[in-house]
Amino acid sequence: MTPMNLVFCGTPAFAAPALRALAEADDFSVQLVVCQPDRPSGRGLEVAAPPTKRLALERGIAVAQPEKIKLNLEFRQLLEQVAPEAIVVVAYGRIIPPWMLALPRLGNINLHASLLPKYRGAAPVQWALARGESVTGNTTMRLDAGLDTGDLLLSQELAIHPEDTSETLLVRLAEAGAPLLLRTLRGLKDGTIPPLRQDHREATLAPPLKKEDGQVDFNRPATEIWNRLRGFTPWPGAHATFRGKTVNLWKLRPAPALSEALGPGQMHVQGAQLYVGCGGNTTLEVLELQPQGKRRLAARDFVNGYRPQAGERLG
Repeated sequence: MTPMNLVFCGTPAFAAPALRALAEADDFSVQLVVCQPDRPSGRGLEVAAPPTKRLALERGIAVAQPEKIKLNLEFRQLLEQVAPEAIVVVAYGRIIPPWMLALPRLGNINLHASLLPKYRGAAPVQWALARGESVTGNTTMRLDAGLDTGDLLLSQELAIHPEDTSETLLVRLAEAGAPLLLRTLRGLKDGTIPPLRQDHREATLAPPLKKEDGQVDFNRPATEIWNRLRGFTPWPGAHATFRGKTVNLWKLRPAPALSEALGPGQMHVQGAQLYVGCGGNTTLEVLELQPQGKRRLAARDFVNGYRPQAGERLG
């Protein structure tokens, strides 16, 4: 059996398990990996290769890193020369242009980390957590010119655990999505997967995250603030102000109501524990936080060092 000729487009760690699974399967042949250019990263801002590039080079697969693709004639000629049966797209980070959508016989097949049509967009895992979902999943689809609007192929559900953040959930979704992608490609080749049109009336959006999404509004209920922190970890996290300076809130959890009612943002110290009032007469316990310019502190150390006074607020 001749292996299916593929081009793989993907950049971050989320895409690596899918690429690895394709590279290890005898019935697929990844001819080219396309990812975004190397970028500065980390505290030292050293230029680093994307995870998919590192994996491709380890396995002797050619790599292309075009800055732009829509009108890139050289890149187009490269893909036409490869002549893939399918282009696999997993968190590539670029809009696929019409010429590329039309190139392969089986289309551009995308692995998307949500149960489409819910959470279309750049940050589906983050927003699913932020909005308090208990179940999410992966969907494979054939890309079209819209934003995650193409025909659905296969899907799988995955439970969201209370301790999940976007970091942990992305890892589990990536590992679960790799075999789903392989089943999709095999089913398309065999003609056993009928594409299904999305019900656009049920669509929700998951737009890119912004720094201001991490600003805590203590008028929100405690559970909603906690869910947003889970979704926005590691970035943009959760931050507020204390005594006129920024404080990052690293660990929070909803707490039972206190005997003393707290207004939104109002702090309350009980022994070594730190509480803050939220909307709807709800309460959060602050477990770990980081004052501006300082190291991360357990609530006990913050209380002992800063001695918050009755009535002081996080804003």
